Amino acid sequence: DGVTEVLAHRSENLQDKFLEIPCSEDYASQRRFAGCTPRKCGRGVTDAVITREEAERIRRIAERGLSLGGSDGGASILDLHSGALSLGKHFVNLYRYFGDKIQDIFTEEDFALYRDVRQRIQQRIAQVFGISSSAMYLTKPTFFSRMNSTGAKTTHDEYWHPHVDKVTYGSFDYTSLLYLSDYSKDFGGGRFVFLDADSNKTVEPRAGRVSFFTSGSENLHRVERVQWGTRFAITISFTCDPEHGIGDPLLA
Repeated sequence: DGVTEVLAHRSENLQDKFLEIPCSEDYASQRRFAGCTPRKCGRGVTDAVITREEAERIRRIAERGLSLGGSDGGASILDLHSGALSLGKHFVNLYRYFGDKIQDIFTEEDFALYRDVRQRIQQRIAQVFGISSSAMYLTKPTFFSRMNSTGAKTTHDEYWHPHVDKVTYGSFDYTSLLYLSDYSKDFGGGRFVFLDADSNKTVEPRAGRVSFFTSGSENLHRVERVQWGTRFAITISFTCDPEHGIGDPLLA
């Protein structure tokens, strides 16, 4: 891996840490949206937006939803927006598959907390990058992930490959991750790694910690394979293009 620096240790309680880096060319070829398209690029970490208690409540939402399915491999996802849920080697639509039983799994309070957390993360990203929160739109996929050390059964389970969000998903301009469990306490491995030319920079997950960054190739990254335990997180993604915006999930 060459030189590795820790950007955020699990033991730290970070108010705000931000590293500005030059923007890649990825945004130049796309339509620009005033007040939103990145002109300042970088990556930030904060433990001051979501409390540990809120992260535990959010993790319980993930645990309840994922208990209905789960991948045969090491990575399971739950997308409350589209209803996508890992089941064996495939995905099902949670809302169609379970119908009215969903009301027994999730509550209105769960969805209200999810919305509130999403809004606070959106506002923090806007503040740090000097853009307008109202010019940002939630985009897909926005999803819970549960990772463990089970071997991969399909390519969906291979979460550890280096990638660029803007290349993978197209619509992403800003990516955030809210961690819902603790590195070295709840799981081993599974650190988030930014792959820079001179060194790798890692973020050690901590419940309630938010890591956020511009989605272009200035932030090539990967997740280490989980060695033991279970790692929970939620990926919340934003676009500047209203045509790629999605609404908050609703309990039907």
